[in-house]
Amino acid sequence: MNEEYKLDKNVEIGHIHLTVSNMKKALEFYKDILGFEIMQHIGGAAFLSAGGYHHHLGLNIWGSENAQKPQEGQIGLYHFAIKYPSKKELAKAVKRIIEKNYPLTGASDHGVSKAFYLKDPDSNGIELYADEDRKNWPFDKEGKLKMVTKYLDVNYFLDEYL
Repeated sequence: MNEEYKLDKNVEIGHIHLTVSNMKKALEFYKDILGFEIMQHIGGAAFLSAGGYHHHLGLNIWGSENAQKPQEGQIGLYHFAIKYPSKKELAKAVKRIIEKNYPLTGASDHGVSKAFYLKDPDSNGIELYADEDRKNWPFDKEGKLKMVTKYLDVNYFLDEYL
C-alpha cells in the first residue's frame, strides 16, 4: 500500500542558524533586545539559547562579514518564529522591544496565535508569538483549520497581558 508519510507529532524544529554581516550588531539584537543568552562564542560563530539549552539560535560570519543585506522579495528566509509560553511572556518581550526603540514591522491576530513581527539587523524576518488555547482555534464546518490575519493593537495587547 502507498500510505502517506507523516512526521511524528513530537518532532520539533530544534534551532535556526543564520549567516550575519556583523556579529557585534547581531549579538546586540539577539542578546540585548530579545534576551537570548550566549552559550558559546567560538571563531566566527555564536550559539545562543533561552533557558540554558545548548542552542536555539546559531549566528556566523563565515564568509559574510560586512555583506550587503538582501533586497526585499529575494528568495530565502521569509521569517522564523519564536514561540513564547504565554501571552504574558510575549507581552514582556514586546514591551522590551518598544522600550529599546526597536521597530516592530507588524502585529496580527491569526486566530490560532497572537503575533508580532520585526527584522533583525540583517533584515531577517522574525515572528514573536504565543498560541491561543487549541480549543479556541478557528475551524470551518468541515473541521479544517481556518487561520486568519486580523489587526492586533499593540497597546491593547500590552494593557491586557501586563
